Amino acid sequence: MITFSNYAQEAHKGDVIPDYGKIYSVNNPDFKTDTTAQFKAVFDVARNFDDPAKPNALIETVARYINMHREARVPSEKIKVALVIHGSAFSDILKNEFYQEKFPEININPNAELISQLSDHGVQVILCGQTAAHRKITKAEALPEIKVALSAMTALVQLQNEGYQLISF
Repeated sequence: MITFSNYAQEAHKGDVIPDYGKIYSVNNPDFKTDTTAQFKAVFDVARNFDDPAKPNALIETVARYINMHREARVPSEKIKVALVIHGSAFSDILKNEFYQEKFPEININPNAELISQLSDHGVQVILCGQTAAHRKITKAEALPEIKVALSAMTALVQLQNEGYQLISF
């Protein structure tokens, strides 16, 4: 019988974005990580979760992606990431005062610092312009790291045409 007990462990902080995206070490995996390859990924995030006091777990996955690939010794210049926000995830990109209007019990958008740290590590954070128009979100209401696209569909197609691989949950 094959056991995987040697994989049972606690998640730990990554070295690149230690405040977010805890990871597990995988020692000697059978499917080897090609550390010479480009790891260009676009994350499609269209939903959030029930607790507005916590960062969106789908956005935090971007930090996990960066942390685990850096731990696996993929050079930082080989990791290119974009994050496309649309649908009900729109509130996650709001400045604190506008987030608080939506969630009066919350003083600070828990995604703001996460998005800032992702942006500091080269992640493009793109908001669907159609979602912004539908939800009446102005550029002034969005976090400063946010870029607005014509649509999520446009951003996703364009990024995939540039070699980014789609990661959707």
